[in-house]
Amino acid sequence: METLTPTAQHGRTMRMDIHEIVRELNVALGPTLVAALSGSKDRKLPIRWAKDDGPEPRSDATRRLTFAHRQWTLLAAAEGEHVARQWFIGGNPQLREDTPITAIREDRHSDVADAVQSFITGPAAA
Repeated sequence: METLTPTAQHGRTMRMDIHEIVRELNVALGPTLVAALSGSKDRKLPIRWAKDDGPEPRSDATRRLTFAHRQWTLLAAAEGEHVARQWFIGGNPQLREDTPITAIREDRHSDVADAVQSFITGPAAA
């Protein structure tokens, strides 16, 4: 996977169809976690969203899904898919020990983006 800047990854994700975004997230995180980060209570809905002829997520879910995809891709490119998945599901001190999944669902996107960049670039020098 190529390394992209956050701006380049934003452009890549924004050019993708929402069904393709959901397919990639389903492979990376699984439909249960994708449902959780999107705010859906239906764990099977991401499977339907991933189909080319499936329904499209609501606008709030679409915003969360595209944001999550951008962050996932940045992390996976920098750290590998296994580390990226662990990062998404683990408590994070920069997010008040919430998981990034929870923070995305709560629309704390700037906090998550900051946490991703901090994780990728490493701790700031003291």
